[in-house]
Amino acid sequence: MSEYRKGPVLLRGRNIPQSSTSGRLLGHQEAPDWLHEDPWRVLRIQSEFVEGFGALAEIGPAISVFGSARTKEGATDYAQGETIGRRLVEEGFAVITGGGPGVMEAANKGAQEAGGVSIGLGIELPFEQGVNRYVNLGINFRYFFARKTMFVKYAQGFIALPGGFGTMDELFEALTLVQTRTITRFPIVLVGHAYWDGLVEWLRGSMIADGKAAETDLDLFHVTDDIEEAIAIVSDYARGEGTGPVEPEPGPVTGSM
Repeated sequence: MSEYRKGPVLLRGRNIPQSSTSGRLLGHQEAPDWLHEDPWRVLRIQSEFVEGFGALAEIGPAISVFGSARTKEGATDYAQGETIGRRLVEEGFAVITGGGPGVMEAANKGAQEAGGVSIGLGIELPFEQGVNRYVNLGINFRYFFARKTMFVKYAQGFIALPGGFGTMDELFEALTLVQTRTITRFPIVLVGHAYWDGLVEWLRGSMIADGKAAETDLDLFHVTDDIEEAIAIVSDYARGEGTGPVEPEPGPVTGSM
């Protein structure tokens, strides 16, 4: 029987909802019920931040690893995720993922099997939730924005393998935070030229060419096919040995990248 966890509550069968907590919060509400319900949601949102801060505050240096939940075991991306998880642990990092299947599972697997801290930050979704079996510290969130805060607050860098909308969301969130100098010395590494070069060319040929971003913004991240290079980049930055991303040129912020 399928199961659904709604915070601490376990639901099965007909009790499983067809929408998520985030969806209900952001959805259009014609009736004025939100006047009475939304203020109470603030307490639930607050509790997610408190629980996340409490669970992750002492994990030590960590790197967030992103990638597609649709990647199958045996695929190249999956094998790369395992290697990245293992190598990060060997370098003294905890590994943080979204806790799901695919590349996330692979990175957690590599971290767990290497004897490290394997963290999964799950999210409540209508038809997908929970954390994979390789997570040894897991938190399930109701709200995307609380979860995204944890990805950035407790990581010293990002490594992204090929992924979909979720991966792009986290990637551009991090790029925006670095571009606007909200966070500093935060390495962002994209693994796989074949996958990412098209995006880089679009950024250069469309966004930058049209004046929506600066040429130096391309220096906020690094693309590589070499796993060891990716590990070295995040390790050097975390130890203070890297030069850090190039800061944006002075002037007004151009908005989200």
